[in-house]
Amino acid sequence: MPTPILVTGAAGFIGYHVAERLLRDGHQVVGVDSFTPYYDLSLKEARFSRLLPNNTFLGERLDLADAEATRDLFARHRFRRVIHLAAQPGVRFVDPQPYVASNMVAFTNMLEACRHGGVEHLVYASSSSVYGANRQLPFSEHAAADHPISLYAATKKANEMMAHSYAHLFGLPVSGLRFFTVYGPWGRPDMAVYTFTRAIAEGRQINVAHAGKVWRDFTYVDDIVEGIVRLAFHDATPDPSWNAEAPDPATSSAPYRLYNIGNDRPEEVNTLIALIEKALGRKANRVDVPLPPGDVLETRADVSALHRAVGFAPSISLEDGIGRFVEWYRGYHGN
Repeated sequence: MPTPILVTGAAGFIGYHVAERLLRDGHQVVGVDSFTPYYDLSLKEARFSRLLPNNTFLGERLDLADAEATRDLFARHRFRRVIHLAAQPGVRFVDPQPYVASNMVAFTNMLEACRHGGVEHLVYASSSSVYGANRQLPFSEHAAADHPISLYAATKKANEMMAHSYAHLFGLPVSGLRFFTVYGPWGRPDMAVYTFTRAIAEGRQINVAHAGKVWRDFTYVDDIVEGIVRLAFHDATPDPSWNAEAPDPATSSAPYRLYNIGNDRPEEVNTLIALIEKALGRKANRVDVPLPPGDVLETRADVSALHRAVGFAPSISLEDGIGRFVEWYRGYHGN
């Protein structure tokens, strides 16, 4: 029997969709999640429960910050491919300890387990937030990203550096993906698409930062999953043209790669709100608020590197994606 693929954060938004896709493609999957209560656990439980009936899926409740439990997980399953999506999310979360435990300690344990377990490729989640104070658009992974403006972003940048050190020291093939504003069915309830939809559906006000003149590279989850799955089977390799005197942050003389994964077609938040209003058939009660600390006015992904590597090409428009999300929202919440 082939060894299973490990998907961490399998009860989370993207992890759930990745696990579901891999199962549909005929792979064995071990899905791990610690069920941290960052948002309503019933949503995580509902996602996980949809995976469990599949006889090629094994779900484990496990805190990856526990080094011994993580080593035991790898010893039992002998993974060859790992998709690490578990993390403490949120640029506005102020308590540093969950970030340290989930994004630093757990990631170190994953690197160690992959190193000693002979993993052939580790794909892990980074974030567009690492671009921080950068203002050169579109954001390119070939440009430096050294000024994060949230603790979450700082931990994700640290993950990239930690991954490179393991690629360099131990030859561990690692690929990082910088995600740009993912949305879709089963999404996170703290994200704008979900919070706006719920508030408008319930007749409550929505807080709109900077009068809605904020641009985001909204990316539908199915497009994201397609990129992740393709990359999981496209192992990172050393770049023979890498130049230490003019180092490219996205590649290396080690088996290390960084990619943006986004839509490359940013939309204004005002457009997003209008599409949600149209799909719900209700107008929003808007209240203008300042841009929160840790947020930026615009994001846009240069995804040309991922396109060259695995043919990544997003295909779902924001209008279609919002329609699909609202349909799911109504079915899940009954309103």
